Amino acid sequence: MRLPKLITRPYRVRDYKIMLVMLVMALSVIGILVVGSARESLQSRQMFGVVFGFSVMLVTSFIDYVWILNMHWLIYAVAIGSLAAVLVIGDEVNGARRWVDVGFTRIQPSELAKILLILFLAKFIMDHKDDINDKLTIIKYAILCAVPLGLILMEPNLSTTICTAFVLCLLIYVGGLSYRFIGTVLLILIPTTVIFLTIAVQPNQPFLKPYQQERILAFLEPEKYASDAAYQQNNSEMAIGSGQLMGKGLDNNTTTSVKNGNFILEPQTDFIFAIVGEELGFVGSCIIIALLLLTVIQCILIGVKAQDLAGKIICCGVGGLIGFQSFINIGVATNILPNTGVPLPFVSYGLTSLVSLYIGIGVVLNVGLQPKKYQ
Repeated sequence: MRLPKLITRPYRVRDYKIMLVMLVMALSVIGILVVGSARESLQSRQMFGVVFGFSVMLVTSFIDYVWILNMHWLIYAVAIGSLAAVLVIGDEVNGARRWVDVGFTRIQPSELAKILLILFLAKFIMDHKDDINDKLTIIKYAILCAVPLGLILMEPNLSTTICTAFVLCLLIYVGGLSYRFIGTVLLILIPTTVIFLTIAVQPNQPFLKPYQQERILAFLEPEKYASDAAYQQNNSEMAIGSGQLMGKGLDNNTTTSVKNGNFILEPQTDFIFAIVGEELGFVGSCIIIALLLLTVIQCILIGVKAQDLAGKIICCGVGGLIGFQSFINIGVATNILPNTGVPLPFVSYGLTSLVSLYIGIGVVLNVGLQPKKYQ
């Protein structure tokens, strides 16, 4: 009886990307400290998430990603099933269904779905690498992407929908989509987006929910919404500036702090960078940005040496996800983007996001263990 490929495949220790592991762990340790400073009661849970996620990453890193991709339709079914389930049995909070209670904790299926979709679409694109620019293939890809994106949008979770859409576009670009097609799409998409935004800020517009429209208006007219929709972003911006060069220090108890004064409702999640800027200062903020950037670069470098197209797409997809989420989260905290809820990778509180990203890094590490064989 032949043993499964994931057990029999040999690996060389020297191919294990220790640098990527060190970068991720550095971010996670900082995350534990900052989350503990923002909400002390959540620090132990964040620590558990890091330990559990790190363990899952190690196990995943030794499972042959090619074997995993052979179950790509099952992976897609799990992603779609979990996203559909949240609409049926999910907990409703402030008018949105994004979490499912599994007894000991709540999970957010959209965070796990990002990684599952990267794996599934990596296999799909590799199987269609010779006809990736055919109209039929592009239509199939669009439909496969539209289903999960639509389910996430229905929660509603516009920010995660946009972030995930960026990642899915990146995947097919890495897979070899022609620049001619990309140019054609941009010629259509850019004016369409301008028209959409123009209509979206008008009274009685049909596209966005009231709170979504208010966030865009608050970004465009922060003074008008200073005591309402723009309140948290303005406070976040001031907090980051107040940290100056070295910050006020972790666990500071000054009443003017954004966490102690309740100037930000959830400082441990979407606005964690405000805590970083205030307590660790400019230096600490730059260190986190540098660690995130180096993590993305490491993923891309591993992808360049991948043994096949699927491995390359997985690495670029996971790296792109970390990059997009980091840009959006920091952009919101620094008031250069409209307010939207996206966690800062490995730093923000959120067990589903944390463990899902660790799974993604685990697969990237396995791609690195199977480099391209140069002749």
